[in-house]
Amino acid sequence: MGNEHKLRTGGQILVDQLKIHGVDTAFGVPGESYLAVLDALHDARNVIRFVICRQEAGAANMAEAHGKLTGQPGICFVTRGPGACHAAVGLHTGFQDSTPMILFIGQVARDMMEREAFQEVDYRRMFGQMAKWVAQIDDAKRIPEFVSHAFHLATSGRPGPVVLALPEDMLTDEVGVADAGPYRRVQAHPGPGQMAELRHLLQAARHPIAILGGGTWTAEGAADMRAFAEANRLPVACSFRCQDYFDNDHPNYVGDVGIGINPKLAARIASSDLVLAIGPRLGEMTTGGYAMFDIPVPRQPLVHVHPGAEELGRVYQAKLMINSGMAEFAAAARAMAPIEKPAWADQTVAMRAEYEAHQVAKPQPGPLDMAKVVAHLTASLPRDAIVTNGAGNYATWIHRFHRYRTFRSQLAPTSGAMGYGVPAAIAAKLRHPDRVVVSLNGDGCFLMCGQELATAVQYGVNVIFLVVNNGMYGTIRMHQEREYPARISGTELVNPDFAAFARSFGAQGELVERTADFAPAFERALHAAKPALIELRIDPEQISPRTTLSEIRAASLAKRS
Repeated sequence: MGNEHKLRTGGQILVDQLKIHGVDTAFGVPGESYLAVLDALHDARNVIRFVICRQEAGAANMAEAHGKLTGQPGICFVTRGPGACHAAVGLHTGFQDSTPMILFIGQVARDMMEREAFQEVDYRRMFGQMAKWVAQIDDAKRIPEFVSHAFHLATSGRPGPVVLALPEDMLTDEVGVADAGPYRRVQAHPGPGQMAELRHLLQAARHPIAILGGGTWTAEGAADMRAFAEANRLPVACSFRCQDYFDNDHPNYVGDVGIGINPKLAARIASSDLVLAIGPRLGEMTTGGYAMFDIPVPRQPLVHVHPGAEELGRVYQAKLMINSGMAEFAAAARAMAPIEKPAWADQTVAMRAEYEAHQVAKPQPGPLDMAKVVAHLTASLPRDAIVTNGAGNYATWIHRFHRYRTFRSQLAPTSGAMGYGVPAAIAAKLRHPDRVVVSLNGDGCFLMCGQELATAVQYGVNVIFLVVNNGMYGTIRMHQEREYPARISGTELVNPDFAAFARSFGAQGELVERTADFAPAFERALHAAKPALIELRIDPEQISPRTTLSEIRAASLAKRS
């Protein structure tokens, strides 16, 4: 591409490839193992923004969120050994969430390998089951080849993470090599015969339902799927933490299929005579622990559409399996002749009513009601506001009661990783500074990446962080009360003053302990002109929208008596 005769260091060649592939943002924590890359990034600072993070888990989570939000590989740089270990959590989330991302790891020099040199790790063995490909670039002349392969692999088929290790001395080698061209995303398309069979199955159905999820969706694909559902008056649900794939205000939307599923929706899926699984892997969370469908052949006729051929037939033998990207399938579905006078039209209306009823919250114990907090967010946030969260029982309120109305307005880990909400929100606000971004966190979840408040302040990223403080690891405490009632062990937390913690970074910090105080505090946060944190102290009894800790304990003790 014109540079084959120009001598460049490995670091310069690598950064040149990032520019060619359209990278404008990278996240990382600096390390001496890739100083040559940092030096090249200095020359490219007007093209590629290097976001300096405070811990590699935060950097990897930001890269994962960037990849999830844009569909382009999120880029993360970390140093060898400890840096790579910290980054593993974001890599694992990227793998389970089917997110395109590339993790670059500085590595020991080539002449020191296999001696357990300082911070030496074999990343092929370390990350072998957590990435689509793990490789080490030992020859600077092969950097364009390896990086091109990484971008293509991360985005094609079922998307996912790629890991490239960069020996320190390789990055300082000066070589002449040609650049690669920009990567092109490659996805399979459904065949006309498959679409004809799909229409035949749909024509014969009386109780169909579609479940959307997985990766490779685009805004255009989501719009095409909406048109397909409207034309066929089809009820649509979304899989775990993919609720923003279909407008939750739409009359065809009937709820989410994951943790805390509406029992009536679960019953509808169980009695369905055609399930269209469009995108989800149909893993543990989406299938209620693999109980929703019989293995290997579900009793409900199943159409499974997925971009990864290796996933089709992996657990469930579907009646029709279609290997396709989601945007490609949605376009074909929209073009398909709709079913005239579908037999299930009235059922779609009934299922929507069941969803609406499930959204009616019962009063929560304590002076601060989380259901009412979420109700205020849903009523006041712009349609395109982005809401992020990590893992914990606090997230059940946002999942059940909030309505996601715009594609890519939800960033949450299907991997169930704690500590995701803070870095994901920072990445989202960096990408979309004009959109409101709210990060919902539990007290335990927040402190796993809370140091990234420094990153938010450093880059003027005005996220609103909500910290739900009940003084414990709530999800584990809930399970304890179910399995070992009244025997609390390892779940109590002594927390800082989170509002003061935020102020120590230069952010705005407030404490809210009553429902009535939340709305004015949130309004102040919206207009703070800097990152803002609101600590929400709730009664520990408020463990989930459905029950309390005491009720769980009492039910468990009753079973044992």
